[in-house]
Amino acid sequence: MMARLSPADWEVRLGEQVRRARLYADIDQVSLARKANVSVRALANLEKGHGSRLRTLIRVIRALDREDWLDSLEPAPEFSPIALLRAREGQREPKRVARRTNESKRH
Repeated sequence: MMARLSPADWEVRLGEQVRRARLYADIDQVSLARKANVSVRALANLEKGHGSRLRTLIRVIRALDREDWLDSLEPAPEFSPIALLRAREGQREPKRVARRTNESKRH
């Protein structure tokens, strides 16, 4: 089994992917930062994996026309077997987490 990456490792990995996409698109940091409406420093930090806001990552991904990355986080299912079963039984999809009982709070 592969070891799980730490959040810091993920930041570095995502930053490297953003940098590669920027270079592949032949865009300098200043131009991409302007297009994404983020500071050059924020973009540089993102690319180096030095911590970044989620909003910065999303803006940069959109500016790179790579929203497919975001879509790949959880592809929309063509159908949901659970949703079909609930519909058949007249139940609605849950909109929030069910209330916890005192027993489940202790674990």
